[in-house]
Amino acid sequence: MAKIYSKKTLATPKMLPQKETISFLLNYSKALNIVKVGNMTFENIAN
Repeated sequence: MAKIYSKKTLATPKMLPQKETISFLLNYSKALNIVKVGNMTFENIAN
């Protein structure tokens, strides 16, 4: 059991997002519209 915890962990490689993922998130944030009316909040996604 002691050997498991004494091993050095390998450095994790940098995880970079794909261009499609970034494009999807940016397009989603552009299409999202939030309207606050009194105490209520309405979220609308314009596709």
